[in-house]
Amino acid sequence: MSWKKQLAFRCLFFFYVAALLFLCFGKFDGAPKVSPVLLGIPTDKLVHFCLFFPFPILAFLAFDQFTHTWRSSLFFTLATLAIGCLLALGTEWGQAHLTDYRSGDPNDFLADLIALILSSILVFIWDIRKQRK
Repeated sequence: MSWKKQLAFRCLFFFYVAALLFLCFGKFDGAPKVSPVLLGIPTDKLVHFCLFFPFPILAFLAFDQFTHTWRSSLFFTLATLAIGCLLALGTEWGQAHLTDYRSGDPNDFLADLIALILSSILVFIWDIRKQRK
């Protein structure tokens, strides 16, 4: 990958993290009301899933030059998953303890975790297949 693409993906990754933090800590009083449930799943949990699913993918696109063997791919995937979990845990803790307009919900963290795990598995498979080519 060229250094220009790498720089673009790294900028995209850091803008994504900034947007994620803004959405997790922003106060949106004037936002339109949405249905509390979609397809039997609480809408809030779907939003959390969608917010954290891109994290491993964008991290891989930004930093994939570090994965040349299946072991380095596994280490990178686990490290990305751990960092994503810390970010998810930090946002929930911050919502509970640093704001008076948000609450920390363990089920929100669970939705974040499921998204991170699924996305990490996809990234690991993608990277292994890329290495075999």
